[in-house]
Amino acid sequence: MAMQDVYDFFCDVNGHLSAKRLQRLDDMLRPAIMSGVLSDMLTASLAKHSRVLRENRYFNGHPDLIVQGIYAGNAVKAGKEGVEIKTTRKTGGAVDTHGAREQWMCVFVCDVDTETEPATNRRPMTFTEVYLGHVTPDDFRRNPRGELGTRTATLHKDGIAKLRESWVYRLG
Repeated sequence: MAMQDVYDFFCDVNGHLSAKRLQRLDDMLRPAIMSGVLSDMLTASLAKHSRVLRENRYFNGHPDLIVQGIYAGNAVKAGKEGVEIKTTRKTGGAVDTHGAREQWMCVFVCDVDTETEPATNRRPMTFTEVYLGHVTPDDFRRNPRGELGTRTATLHKDGIAKLRESWVYRLG
């Protein structure tokens, strides 16, 4: 249902933009921005359709979805009871996080057609894979960053294999 909510939104918005002879939203947004928008939309929709998961009301709190009633006001800076939502264009679900931690992680993989010409013939954005698995700090590799870079961590080879074992959806 959450993926369908996103599809419906993009269909409506892109239809409106196309009628005004403007670019699709998929083409306007840089990949990192698109990933953030999709993660936020999926988080909100999953919370809407869930009995017990709610959006974390703490700004930039972790995880994105938390178990209702565990944290005061359904807000926590860094909690353990919930699910972190990530999106990526990388087949297989490899995605950067802001830290290696024990967590439930849900990764949505999407395909965005940026090559078909003319652009009016491009396929709509499609979710191709969804993974939901429990990971620990030992499943991550730390990514070195320069003086100005943000510290990130990514599931290493065995960690991503562990996540892929917990697939929920695979297109085709």
